[in-house]
Amino acid sequence: GRGVGQDYAEACRLYRLAADQGHARAQCNLGLMYERGHGVGQDYVEACRWYQKAANQGYARAQCNLGFMYEKGCGVGQDHTEAYRLFRKAADQGHVGAQCNLGTMYEGGRGVGRDYVEACRWYRRAAVQGNADAQCNLGLMYEEGCGVKQSDVEACRWYRRAAVQGNADAQCNLGLMYEGGRGVGQSDAEACRLFRLAADQDNALAQLNLGTMYGEGRGVEQDHREACRWYRRAADQGDADAQCALGLMYKMGLGVERSDAEACRLFRLAADQGNALAQLNLGAMYGEGRGVE
Repeated sequence: GRGVGQDYAEACRLYRLAADQGHARAQCNLGLMYERGHGVGQDYVEACRWYQKAANQGYARAQCNLGFMYEKGCGVGQDHTEAYRLFRKAADQGHVGAQCNLGTMYEGGRGVGRDYVEACRWYRRAAVQGNADAQCNLGLMYEEGCGVKQSDVEACRWYRRAAVQGNADAQCNLGLMYEGGRGVGQSDAEACRLFRLAADQDNALAQLNLGTMYGEGRGVEQDHREACRWYRRAADQGDADAQCALGLMYKMGLGVERSDAEACRLFRLAADQGNALAQLNLGAMYGEGRGVE
């Protein structure tokens, strides 16, 4: 919508005119419109068809986008080897997103042999160009000592660079570093600030952590009702730890009206995901005949 009213259908019409003449960028843009369902019905197969046309001309963005479709199995059969091949082609042309994606392929051993050193090399190439996902991923590699020498200080440095760009995972991870005093001076208040930034973006782990801070009164004034609110937001996303934590609040009547039945329901949701604490708590409820028949 620059200089004209936003009109996805008209954008698609014009992209198609250029794409039919072999313009690689237009082909890629048209593929993206099909992938997102903007101006046309969402159609992953058609998206891949246009991405392929542009990728065949060496257009890096299309190679990266098509690689993502192969990685996820959208519009094409899932094929990690083909995803790796396409990411590599785009990464070698300097495409930052592809460089980050290539790092994840090396880290996970998908489509290529697992190689943490090589993963870090690609993350770093993207990170120094400002890619927030790569910065966060590189921070995690430093935190865990995978492919690089373990360094909490260096982990925090990369988390911070991603966090200031609004990366929710990095905000949450940096919050955990402040909570534990690892690589930075310990500060529950700063941990809460960072958890909140990520939680407001629906990061489930940050919502869980913020709920815990409210429940324990660390970095914020203790508020069981607020703890439950954040636990619920994470639980509604399927986070098993949050489901278990909220179940405990119902069991004890903290921040919510006490309900053994609701506690059991939440424990069961978490237990079905393999959460050991929830399985223990649900077993105890059965043993005591509380909230179950």
